[in-house]
Amino acid sequence: MNMADIFGMAGKMKEMQSRMQEAQENLGKITETGEAGAGMVKATVNGKKQLLQIEIDNDLLKVEDKDILQDLIVAATNKALEKVEEKAKEELKKSTEGMLPNIPGMDLDKIFNR
Repeated sequence: MNMADIFGMAGKMKEMQSRMQEAQENLGKITETGEAGAGMVKATVNGKKQLLQIEIDNDLLKVEDKDILQDLIVAATNKALEKVEEKAKEELKKSTEGMLPNIPGMDLDKIFNR
């Protein structure tokens, strides 16, 4: 391997690192909302698996409904996380297309520490 090959590889690694960092940042822009209880509870999350917002219908804000409310919040949040996971995978795939070899069993989530 000559020096030009080494510099070429270093340049590709730097470009890949830059694109992967950009992909990570873009995950924060991807959002999904999950609903539970026929829309009485809504949870919005981003592609970084961060809970951004909870919306609760006023009819659920009664002390006697506390257990139901807690269950609905969990259900809505989990639905939102499931939905955003697919979008996040597509974003990572799109951002790193052509940069990473297509290796069967390679898990992008592990690369991005997600």
